[in-house]
Amino acid sequence: MRIFFKVALVLTFLGLIWTESFGSRIKDLVNVEGNRDNQLVGYGLVFGLDGKGDAADVTKQSVANSLKRFGITIDSKKLKSSNVAAVMVTANIPPFSKSGARIDVMVSSIESAKSLQGGVLLQTPLLGADGVVYAVAQGPIAIGGFLGGEGGSGGATVQQNHLTVGRIAAGAIVEREINADLVEASSINMSLINPDFTTAVKLADAINAHYPATAKAVDSTTINVKIPQNFFKQEVNFIASIGSIEVMPDVRARVIINERTGTIVATSRVRISTVAISQGSLTITISQTLSVSQPNPFTGNTIINQNAPTSGTDATNNAAITANNNSEVKTVVVPSTETNVHEDKGSFVVIPEYPTIERLTSALNALGVSNREMMSIFQSLRSAGALQAELIMD
Repeated sequence: MRIFFKVALVLTFLGLIWTESFGSRIKDLVNVEGNRDNQLVGYGLVFGLDGKGDAADVTKQSVANSLKRFGITIDSKKLKSSNVAAVMVTANIPPFSKSGARIDVMVSSIESAKSLQGGVLLQTPLLGADGVVYAVAQGPIAIGGFLGGEGGSGGATVQQNHLTVGRIAAGAIVEREINADLVEASSINMSLINPDFTTAVKLADAINAHYPATAKAVDSTTINVKIPQNFFKQEVNFIASIGSIEVMPDVRARVIINERTGTIVATSRVRISTVAISQGSLTITISQTLSVSQPNPFTGNTIINQNAPTSGTDATNNAAITANNNSEVKTVVVPSTETNVHEDKGSFVVIPEYPTIERLTSALNALGVSNREMMSIFQSLRSAGALQAELIMD
């Protein structure tokens, strides 16, 4: 009896470890309301492109406007802007970013520049959706590629990666902090990244297990959590403490199909009812063969009429060989088209109801079909009501 009790205790402990090890932290499942990034955008110029910039009118006018700031006035039509490119600069400013902090920026050409390689972004204000400047970007651009061989003998070029989009690491300095309010009426709201009613209830129950009567699932996305009295004016500590609680999220049964790339993704909850599947394929092959029609030698500009009589009363009017100075003998290419149709024989295969995704995939793989054929099978299974999952076509 003691041995049985010890074995049961060990199995229970291992079960707890197994369940705990596959749980996800609350901080990885939710976003705290008010704690989010904000998008910034700006228009700027990239200089030093060694002839790979654009010569657009907007670029020339922008260069002329920039020179005015330094007391230089010049007609934009007289500028040659092959070393300059007009770009859009984008960035995300994290919450609670203080003045003087640095953030990364992306730089994208908006005109006909060939490459931003070796370019330097001129000081560019970055604006928020409210039109206020929150950061200023400037610095050399890294594009992670190159363009070589252009203008060499033979005209061959070598290009690596995309050349008109670049990145400046820590290229913008935050000038203004964006205020964020995490607490409202002594409570915080958390939003599930993947909305689900079951997960929302599980998450609220897990928080209540540590801090009783504090959490409530409002809907499939929102969980409202009241701040306990012992965390008064310590909201950050409370958010950190509940963020480390682990919860097993509930995942809906889904099959996601991307026909463009031939990708199929299925969650572990996907089930299939007993069904018979017959998959055949029809292949039509059209091939074209080119043959050469070669004239007889030494024909020159004469045409041989093999149907003309060589004797008799009509021999005068219909000679065996008739000279034709206006005709020209040529070698021609004659196309020959051949069409073949091949249809594979199909046979029904019964797939029983499988409780796990592993057995389901093994059964479908046993059919020996391609990814694109499997996409059609999943759609047909859904239409037949045999696929117990949500089918999403990307």
